[in-house]
Amino acid sequence: MTCHGYGQVMPSEPPAHVLAAFGVAGSVPVPLGGGQGTSWRAGDFVLKPAETDTDELAWRARVFPQISQDGFRLARPQPAGDGSWAVDGWSATEFVPGRHSQRRWFDIIAAGDRLHRALRDVQRPAFLDHRSDPWATADHIAWGEIPVTAFPDVPHLPELASVLRPVAAPSQLVHGDLTGNVLFDDELPPAIIDFSPYWRPVTYAAAIVIADALVWEGADHQILRAVSHVDDFGQYLARALISRIVTDWILTTGKLSGSARPGPGPWAGAVDLAGQLARAGRSG
Repeated sequence: MTCHGYGQVMPSEPPAHVLAAFGVAGSVPVPLGGGQGTSWRAGDFVLKPAETDTDELAWRARVFPQISQDGFRLARPQPAGDGSWAVDGWSATEFVPGRHSQRRWFDIIAAGDRLHRALRDVQRPAFLDHRSDPWATADHIAWGEIPVTAFPDVPHLPELASVLRPVAAPSQLVHGDLTGNVLFDDELPPAIIDFSPYWRPVTYAAAIVIADALVWEGADHQILRAVSHVDDFGQYLARALISRIVTDWILTTGKLSGSARPGPGPWAGAVDLAGQLARAGRSG
């Protein structure tokens, strides 16, 4: 999951016995940019600290091969030689060619839309019920499943919560962290990596991309053209900003509840825009 706004700390490279377990003994690991800066290429694999439990890794391995990759590529998990999905805290996916490209938000959203069409009939994974990491906690707050009063000192949270109304769109499996996880290639379809599963409306995934672009990547209101067809987009953007702001606050303060008061952060412009859209009930 992308961690915007923080310095990336490169961990020690995967040790030799982990490389051997995944069948790439003798490879020299090469650090990869993007995300949290914890991924390493070794041979045809990408190794990174396992951020999910083995149930989720096994689910990905079972479901991903069934997904029709029409207009996108999906990096699939790779087992170790003994069939396990994690070895001493490391997991592996296949390496997919591609590069991060700046300001390609429309293309990222389009790739996400194609992925989500392919995921439409996938059942809700049971492991989602047990997630309690900062990203999952923030997502629950954004959708009213944890009260905002549990986090009284998060900047902008009361303002954003005050404009929320129910949305009628159905939920399905979505990738909730597309912004830094779509790679582009001159010859191949976009590659989607580091799948972050959520059970939310598809537009929420696009709203997170737009929130990231507004807050961290210098986008202006013109980016709303990417969602001009969406009714009441402000509701999704407000929820996306709640998710990102609460995650940022938890990671900054190290607290899942309680009281701390960091600075207001870079959110004000995006929060004002989301509030205007949500109150007006339109996309922009």
